[in-house]
Amino acid sequence: MIRKSNIRDLDDLAGLFNDYRIFYRQETDIEKAKEFLKDRLTKNESVVFVAFAGDTMVGFVQLYPVFSSVRMKKRWLLNDLFIKEDFRGQGFSIALIEQAKELCRQSGACGFMLDTAKVNVIGNRLYQKMGLKLDTEYNTYSWDI
Repeated sequence: MIRKSNIRDLDDLAGLFNDYRIFYRQETDIEKAKEFLKDRLTKNESVVFVAFAGDTMVGFVQLYPVFSSVRMKKRWLLNDLFIKEDFRGQGFSIALIEQAKELCRQSGACGFMLDTAKVNVIGNRLYQKMGLKLDTEYNTYSWDI
């Protein structure tokens, strides 16, 4: 089952979010994860969909709204996608991406975008399978403090 997350999900979601951050070599910090997610959810700064296997929350996807000036429409940034290791390969990622597509349709957005590492072979394969197109025309740059 996939559904939109709410504040009642905070404890379970923060645990998954913490695992996601650890996967990306960040230090564990459940309390900061809770605080971060609580802010996003209560301020409506992101949309989070959660996946369940029975009563167990096993994954999530988090999207942030951005805007395309050229298209003059909202666009979503699919920033986070995570499935607990024991539940990978069971279709949860596919279901969460389909839910992200539905969010785009329902919100009148022109679509969503995401970044992933070139070495993320499984993710890159999944995104192509799901009909996402690899942008080879533009370079992505960032500036960090």
